[in-house]
Amino acid sequence: MAIHYARAGEGEDGFIAEINTTPLVDVMLVLLIIFLITVPVVHSSIAVSLPREPNAAVDPQRESIIVTVDAQGGTWWFDTRLPDRESLQALLVRAAALQPQPELHIRADARAEYDPVGAVVLAAQQAGIARVGFLTEPPAR
Repeated sequence: MAIHYARAGEGEDGFIAEINTTPLVDVMLVLLIIFLITVPVVHSSIAVSLPREPNAAVDPQRESIIVTVDAQGGTWWFDTRLPDRESLQALLVRAAALQPQPELHIRADARAEYDPVGAVVLAAQQAGIARVGFLTEPPAR
């Protein structure tokens, strides 16, 4: 049982010297379909007219209130220790009535409990202070 190879000119056609482009066309059509599907998704957006506002610098004359909570839970208004939470509430109500309203910056010791810090935030919310921030120190490099 040997394999018989046809010799040149024994009835078999010779080698075809043309390039078979069918696989190339198939691949190109698949790529074309993929691009036609994905391009509209990437570039679709809803046309809206956005308002135009100039960038305003932060008012450098706006006062900031600094309330500090120390590690023992004591509350300080700038450099003055407050005896109780009612005095903090009264000071914050007075500050909330100012125009423009000052920002409240809370400096809390890393070892402070959550309760005193939460009490300051709650007092600011009840007084109507609109902007509350926390002061931190940048991490060591």
